[in-house]
Amino acid sequence: MKKIIIAIDGHSSTGKSTLAKQLAKHLDYIYIDSGAMYRAVTLYAIENGFIRNDGFDKIGLIQSLSGLQIAFKKDKSNNVALFLNGQLVSSKIRTMEVSNMVSQVAALPEVRKCLVKEQRLMGLNRGLVMDGRDIGTVVFPDAELKIFMTASAKTRALRRFDELSKSDASIEYQTVYENIIFRDKKDSSRKNSPLLKAKDARVLDNSKLDQQAQFKLVLSWINECKKETP
Repeated sequence: MKKIIIAIDGHSSTGKSTLAKQLAKHLDYIYIDSGAMYRAVTLYAIENGFIRNDGFDKIGLIQSLSGLQIAFKKDKSNNVALFLNGQLVSSKIRTMEVSNMVSQVAALPEVRKCLVKEQRLMGLNRGLVMDGRDIGTVVFPDAELKIFMTASAKTRALRRFDELSKSDASIEYQTVYENIIFRDKKDSSRKNSPLLKAKDARVLDNSKLDQQAQFKLVLSWINECKKETP
């Protein structure tokens, strides 16, 4: 059957990446975590002094974009990992420091233009699963299957808290919850490529769905799309 593009959008901490990885592995498709790409740019901005306690040097960051190299490669465990300028950063991009700034970095039109160009190149041969905030509306508006994932803010905050607390015992649930609310507002209200549900996207509310039930449901959607694809 013809390979398709699966675009997964939605709110933060809904498990977009987990689902996308499962689908890519099952279908033998390429998986791209677009959110991780924006986090990588944010990490770069922090480590290179463009983001400081006294402000955000947006112009400096924008001028340095041409020198960034972001790539997804297999790590030593044969898992897909993110590399920034040759350095493995899969764990470093998941800190609260990066989480607190990523929406502001992602809101910059120049950053989005740069990364969207790279993402579209990755999907030229189809057979790709990509998750993010604007995949079905901006990056791949012609994707055969578009999914919009959501869940209650409390459910998402608890999931994120459980993930972060494994590496940071000092993290507090309230801090994570407030970050979720902040990011929802920031992602949905930005002028450039805001978080929106594509008109033809299928809504997946997983507040009360476990991963197995969710995976089974989405596979049924994929089979439907493949039958409809000439």
